[in-house]
Amino acid sequence: MEILVCVKQVADDSVEIFMNEKTGKPALEGVEKVVNAFDTYALEMATRLKESKGDTTISVLSLGGEDVTNSLKNCLAVGADEAFYIKDEAYQEKDAVIVAQALDKAIKNIEEKRGKKFDIIFCGKETTDFATGQVGIMLANELNYGIVTNLVDIDTDDTKVIAKKETETGYEKVELASPCIVTVNKPNYEPRYPTIKSKMAARKKEITEISVEVASESAMKEVKLFSPPKRQAGVKIKTGTAEEMVAQAMQKMLEAKVF
Repeated sequence: MEILVCVKQVADDSVEIFMNEKTGKPALEGVEKVVNAFDTYALEMATRLKESKGDTTISVLSLGGEDVTNSLKNCLAVGADEAFYIKDEAYQEKDAVIVAQALDKAIKNIEEKRGKKFDIIFCGKETTDFATGQVGIMLANELNYGIVTNLVDIDTDDTKVIAKKETETGYEKVELASPCIVTVNKPNYEPRYPTIKSKMAARKKEITEISVEVASESAMKEVKLFSPPKRQAGVKIKTGTAEEMVAQAMQKMLEAKVF
């Protein structure tokens, strides 16, 4: 089985990001770049599938600048067998349509050179920087593949993919033929950490640059970026009996037109 995991390098989402008021952009200077969290879940899910089924190769593909190779090395250290990237220093300025089109071209390029298709293409359900949740769906449209979104578990047999999909009301079991695309939500486990041995092995592996044309003009235009409004301080009710405090709380909500 041939698996591809599409990943994006983003600013570390464990760090609080502030706006640079002069530039109107997020102040990312000095913030470490890491693999998007949902993409790490996708890679872990793919790796577990490989371990359970055997005879599987996992490739990773990213659109990014020269430094994206650092993130791809980390992917190679935690389950991926080979890595590819499309070099584009302005990748953050590209909308989901352009990203999907670039990935589509790269996937077809890789498949042609290797002489075999990917059976399953994994994507994170969204990125932690823009969180549009569109690239995986648009990539499925470009490739004309079936897709399941918000995956939390996966299995396969000889002819199909069996997916457990999270919904607002619970879970759904979905079966679809491969080749296909799945977008991954957070499963009930965490991604594995690389070992010193796996890091050393990853350093020796080649990361292949795929030359494809990436459109420069996005259909979507960024109008403005701004910080969310700060939450206002709440009202504390400290005096009176329990009944009186409940009555005061109800009055405050009536005044605020909560109901």
